[in-house]
Amino acid sequence: FRVKTGQGSGFLISQDGYLLTNHHVVADADKVTVRLADEREFQGTVVGTDSRIDIALVKIDADTDFPYVANGTSETMKVGDWVVAIGNPFGLSHTVTAGIISAKGRVIGAGPYDDFIQTDASINPGNSGGPLFNLNGEVIGINTAINASGQGIGFAVPMDMISPFLDDLKREGEIARGWLGVSLQNLDKDLAAGLKLTDHNGVLLSEVHIDQPADKAGLRPGDLIQSIDGTTVDESSDLIRLIGRHRAGERIKVGLLRNGKSIVVDAKLGKRP
Repeated sequence: FRVKTGQGSGFLISQDGYLLTNHHVVADADKVTVRLADEREFQGTVVGTDSRIDIALVKIDADTDFPYVANGTSETMKVGDWVVAIGNPFGLSHTVTAGIISAKGRVIGAGPYDDFIQTDASINPGNSGGPLFNLNGEVIGINTAINASGQGIGFAVPMDMISPFLDDLKREGEIARGWLGVSLQNLDKDLAAGLKLTDHNGVLLSEVHIDQPADKAGLRPGDLIQSIDGTTVDESSDLIRLIGRHRAGERIKVGLLRNGKSIVVDAKLGKRP
């Protein structure tokens, strides 16, 4: 039989040898080899992955401490801010490219939690899993996707979607992501008129699943969710992303409209199945 090989990029996040890359770089791999910038090679063990946001945590071991990068905050980055990408495009190891953040919050159909940073720093095949740095040398994203038919457009998973879940990946091998247990419907003008709503902002709960966190918190079908912890919700993708940034067991404040009255409900999130 023929052995298939592939390659991608990654970066060390701790001195004891944990590194981040993309799920699709190591998915279904029988053997993972990690080659550092100083040409040292190590056998890697995939500790945990999450295909929904395309990340994987890999562990390597040595008798000495490893150099590692500092995690930054992606939320504070603005469109127009300069960024630097490092990776191995087309096998050309440790290539550095620079550009700006072109957009934030991009939805490209990769999964339910699409919230990509778009950049014009050159991203090519082989860059997957590599770091996107701010000018302070902090990682603010993981380079993940490209537009095959376009130029000057690449996408990175924001670090703020990853950092809260690193301990979950280390301990459990998966992310214990928050879950409400509802079915959603975006609100348009016709639906708002049919429900006699004057406020068109928010997401309608079309169903609240029995014995799930939303049901236990007292949410009801017909409630119009307008905010999570004070952050405005305009459509269902906003709600899914905001809930997905929380760990199971955390509590959130759900701002909603019910029978024409604005109320705030405290809800404890469960674990997404």
